[in-house]
Amino acid sequence: MPDSKDSASSVKAPTDPYSTLNSERRSRALVLFLSLMLPVIAAIVVYHLDSFDAAPMPLHELSQPPEPALLRNDRMLLGAELLGVGKFQGPEDIVYDSRSEVIYTGSGDGWIKRVWLNESASDTVVENWVRTGGRPLGLALGLNTEVIVADAYKGLLNISRDGAIELLADGAEDLKFKLTDDVDVAEDGMIYFTDASHKYSLNEVRQDLFEGRPYGRLISFDPVSKRTEVLLSDLYFANGIAVSPDQDYLVFCETTMRRCRKYYIKGIKKGNVEKFMDNLPGMPDNIRYDGEGHYWIALGTENTLFWDLAFKYPLVRKTAAIIERLTGRRVSTEKNGGVLAVDMDGKPVAQYQDVELNLVSTGIKIKNYLYCGSVFYPYIIRLNLDQHAAQARS
Repeated sequence: MPDSKDSASSVKAPTDPYSTLNSERRSRALVLFLSLMLPVIAAIVVYHLDSFDAAPMPLHELSQPPEPALLRNDRMLLGAELLGVGKFQGPEDIVYDSRSEVIYTGSGDGWIKRVWLNESASDTVVENWVRTGGRPLGLALGLNTEVIVADAYKGLLNISRDGAIELLADGAEDLKFKLTDDVDVAEDGMIYFTDASHKYSLNEVRQDLFEGRPYGRLISFDPVSKRTEVLLSDLYFANGIAVSPDQDYLVFCETTMRRCRKYYIKGIKKGNVEKFMDNLPGMPDNIRYDGEGHYWIALGTENTLFWDLAFKYPLVRKTAAIIERLTGRRVSTEKNGGVLAVDMDGKPVAQYQDVELNLVSTGIKIKNYLYCGSVFYPYIIRLNLDQHAAQARS
């Protein structure tokens, strides 16, 4: 007979089903934990190893937001007309020649286009006029009806009435322009313009916004002496610019800081900087004076939750910059772009916007119409202000 000890030892103990089940649950939990944590750990490592350095914004410089505009049109697209559909690649800025009743605009394909205005949008005539070889942004008429152009890649250009292009300036103080942005001309012929960033070019705009450092400059060019002078530096994405009607100051926009400021060019305050508007309800682009006591400020987007957080926290901006660089996709979605009309003291008067609008870059009032340009749309937006005026809130 077999030994009873050998027989007992050859019999296996029964498996505990609960122990097996618990082991499987622990394994699945570990796998789930690792699947969740590894991407987090990887993201943390990427964040800390990435050299992109977002800076804190000087929020202490801002005052309280202005009161909202009493007059509003929150669905301006419902009454808008689209001019020259498909004939533009982002008509970024608009300037009006009242003598010939023609508007000029710059397109993403490098063309400056002339647009003959008609009552009927379908009768709008768009002509390719001059190709700069770069990306024309801000435009202004010179004293002799020449067109002065802030070209993002080429610099400050003068285009004569017969289409001859002259480079006026492409750098100042031994520092090349990287993003020549907007321009205006004073009655004495002096040209004032902005270099939005001396570090980032047009296709790197988002990186500039996310980094949050002041690489912008306000500059003048004297067409007589040919002298280029930096009036202000350390600006946060210097953008739109407009000479005041009495010619004693400029109003310029800083997109990243969501503000507009004054720079005095004449009088006892010459060279001084003052607040014009702080804490705008959106990110300002170009600014235009209408000759009737109002500035029209284009807002590319309203202050969305993302941009509010990005404005306050460098971590949000650095994370967004990394994600966009790795994926090639925009992190935020702009919305409720439009135009804000303010009086001479920077007090909001009327706001035109639409939830479907974004990246509006200019708004200009011509007669009884509001014309809007954009870096995105293939057309110019026109709104009849008599028929679709902003209304008081109920």
